[in-house]
Amino acid sequence: MAESQPPDTVIDAQDLRMVYPPAKSGGTGTVAVDGVSFQVHRGEIFGLLGPNGAGKTTTISILTTLIKATAGHARIEGIDVLERPHDVRRKIGLVFQKSTADEELTGRENLSIEAGLYGLSGAGIASHATELLNQMDLGSFADRLVKTYSGGMRRRLELAVGIVHNPRLLFLDEPTLGLDPQGRAGFWRYIRSLREGKGLTVLMTTHYLDEADQLCDRIAVVDHGKIIALGAPKELKESLGGDTLELSVGAGAADPTPVLKALPGVTTVARKGDTYRVKCSNGQSLVPKAVMAAAQAGVDITGATVITPTLDEVFLELTGRSYREEGDVPDREDGSESEPAPATGGAA
Repeated sequence: MAESQPPDTVIDAQDLRMVYPPAKSGGTGTVAVDGVSFQVHRGEIFGLLGPNGAGKTTTISILTTLIKATAGHARIEGIDVLERPHDVRRKIGLVFQKSTADEELTGRENLSIEAGLYGLSGAGIASHATELLNQMDLGSFADRLVKTYSGGMRRRLELAVGIVHNPRLLFLDEPTLGLDPQGRAGFWRYIRSLREGKGLTVLMTTHYLDEADQLCDRIAVVDHGKIIALGAPKELKESLGGDTLELSVGAGAADPTPVLKALPGVTTVARKGDTYRVKCSNGQSLVPKAVMAAAQAGVDITGATVITPTLDEVFLELTGRSYREEGDVPDREDGSESEPAPATGGAA
């Protein structure tokens, strides 16, 4: 029997914690997830945003029953992930960062095998596989070996495999990593159509901030195993309090901070070398006023750039650094990444 949970809540994670054991005797272990709590509502696209090693993949691995949390609990559709993992797996789909399709089989054969793992059988499998392949614009390539597919075709096949059993919830762990802009746009077009047509709920991670901004209804920003901000992309950007005006001055120029702070709409002024970051309500309208005020104070402005709020700016504001791309990962004691990738296995 499902535990008590609001009917519109598909994922309920409470105080999840994951500590990987130390590689050597006497070590302290590595904290990958540190008290993570959030809920995902039915039909929404929810994003986990953060650098490599932040705890995103570990969190997904817990929710998809691939690993057991050290502490805390989670429910999918009211089902306890720890106590009833087999039931959870039948309700979810998962698309990994790397392709799991067998390259020596055709697209149709890959789908048929995955359907069999979920216990689907009978004549309906063939028609269902054909329908999915057509939906992903792979119908004319259904009987070609996967090793002949392009990168975008493989990702669409992975998506078809992930939803072959008609799950209510789909996990996407950086599914467009390595695709060109056209391939990324095509992949997300299919995700939108699935949500609109079948009411699918999606939890996704991505290193592409524009994807998160355009696709997600809500985002949890994760860093060092903790959620440091949660809200709609618009809310997160608005929390910055307006635009940022970056002003460059000539070498040896006087400090214009006092005159800049006195301008209407300016909240803070921060200096880094010969560049000043001015937080303000409207950057475009402030440019001529800032240039004129600085000139009257004897300071020559050599460059001005208006930066409107973005998710990268949100991350910079929250952490004090720009969004780290793939490869900037803290090391564990054993020399591996701090957020080890879980082993993969059969879907069912």
